[in-house]
Amino acid sequence: MNQITYKFDDIPAIDAVMELYADAGLKRPLDKDRVTRMYSHSNLIVTAWEKTKLVGIARALTDFCFCCYLSDLAVRKKYQHHGIGRELIRLIKEKIGDETMLLLLSVPGAMEYYPKAGFEKVENGFIIQRAK
Repeated sequence: MNQITYKFDDIPAIDAVMELYADAGLKRPLDKDRVTRMYSHSNLIVTAWEKTKLVGIARALTDFCFCCYLSDLAVRKKYQHHGIGRELIRLIKEKIGDETMLLLLSVPGAMEYYPKAGFEKVENGFIIQRAK
């Protein structure tokens, strides 16, 4: 693995994002229009690159002073277990600052990862599931 470069607020080609999600096993709608809208309405994006290949991404919504929702964290399977996800989280935390809480909803397969990455499991949340 070559050196990984991280970039803020650089929205990659949507096809590359969709390919990354599929490779990482992240279940997201693979409808190009919907993924385009997801990214156009996000206000904090950090990407990880090996040369010109997108290998990781963190997408968030934040007010930069109270709350940040980490809506996507994805790293290609081949690049997992090399600290890329933790670095994406660290960069998000650095950008939002100490006043801002970072929260997320985890896929079942990542429930054991997030405590290792510094997250605390909470029991005081609620959700209304999307209809589609």
